[in-house]
Amino acid sequence: MTSQNNLMSKAEDVADNVLRHTKYVLPHLGRFCLISTFIEDGVRMWMQWGEQRDYIASTWSCGQFLASIFVLLNMVGQIGACTGILLRKQVPIMCGVLFFIIGLQTVAYSILWDIKFLARNMALVGAVLLLLAESKSEAKSLFAGVPTLDRNTPKSYMQLSGRVLLVLMFMTLLHFTLNPIDIIMNLIGLACIVCIAIGFRARLCAMFLVIGLLILNFSVNNFWAYSSIMNDFLKYDFFQVMSVIGGLLLMIEKGPGDLSYDEYKKTM
Repeated sequence: MTSQNNLMSKAEDVADNVLRHTKYVLPHLGRFCLISTFIEDGVRMWMQWGEQRDYIASTWSCGQFLASIFVLLNMVGQIGACTGILLRKQVPIMCGVLFFIIGLQTVAYSILWDIKFLARNMALVGAVLLLLAESKSEAKSLFAGVPTLDRNTPKSYMQLSGRVLLVLMFMTLLHFTLNPIDIIMNLIGLACIVCIAIGFRARLCAMFLVIGLLILNFSVNNFWAYSSIMNDFLKYDFFQVMSVIGGLLLMIEKGPGDLSYDEYKKTM
């Protein structure tokens, strides 16, 4: 037990050292990675305007005019919101636009009935919640200059909800086979997922998952190697994973929030 604690302490020291050297870059990189899937989807709407319009028109029998409005709304909404977020302008409103787009696409593309894609969309909701929490300042104390002990602020709940929803992405990446390597990777992944959800050594686990997801993403979702329909499919997966990585980077930079085991230990 002592050796395990020493190992974890050394790992946390390494994580803290990395954080100190990247603290000025991490939030910008995290935000860019997080919104990358929305940028890619907005560009896709422009490049595949006719295909997207025809799909919506035939699926919902709404006519090409309303289908075109849908595509335009997705394109302008996503590109506009991402631009606002990168420029740090009206970030809460921009996050609200992204929430709306996620909900709209969940209904329009019948994602509600596909557990895998629904889990990924909910993970995107979690990532945007972390972005929204990052933009919010802590609630002011009732008395000026006197800190409050109440941790139940909207920001804290956003961070908690964001953490829990974010880990849903990892549930779609698990391989339920009897392969020993898959079993070991699943157990490690599940342990990190649980730790992030409850906020236990969250930064360290998030760093571990960021490294693992980057390796997995670039090796499995190599869309640049294909020119067929696989290119679109792998590109979609690639940028969705990058958005979750962005959410994890924001959590590494800001911490798991007040409603977490890590923060609870500090009060003991």
